[in-house]
Amino acid sequence: QVQLVESGGGLVQAGGSLRLSCAHSGRAFSRSAMGWFRQAPGKEREFVAVISWSGHTTYYADSVKGRFTISRDNTKNTVWLQMNSLKPEDTAVYYCAADSTGLGYNVKEYDYWGQGTQVTVSS
Repeated sequence: QVQLVESGGGLVQAGGSLRLSCAHSGRAFSRSAMGWFRQAPGKEREFVAVISWSGHTTYYADSVKGRFTISRDNTKNTVWLQMNSLKPEDTAVYYCAADSTGLGYNVKEYDYWGQGTQVTVSS
């Protein structure tokens, strides 16, 4: 059974930075694409970023491109989301997820999910 545990969320002022971490408990980490999603109150969960199993390919939502960076270390079973130049509209619960079949943009393509970590950006 795979467990994903996020950490690193918190309260930050607009323009600030946070780094989210996601630890993967299973041996399949190095064969899984890893994604970050977020969900704001009253809104659907939306795609933020995804990284291939090798780390060589990444994709980002237009809303975070140039500000967020996804990375991973397969020796540590960990994926990160570096968030810079944060805006109030980035406020949401952030989730990491594992996709064993490809570089998914859709929630339904992911097999495992973490419990989420709250990010709040004040203006």
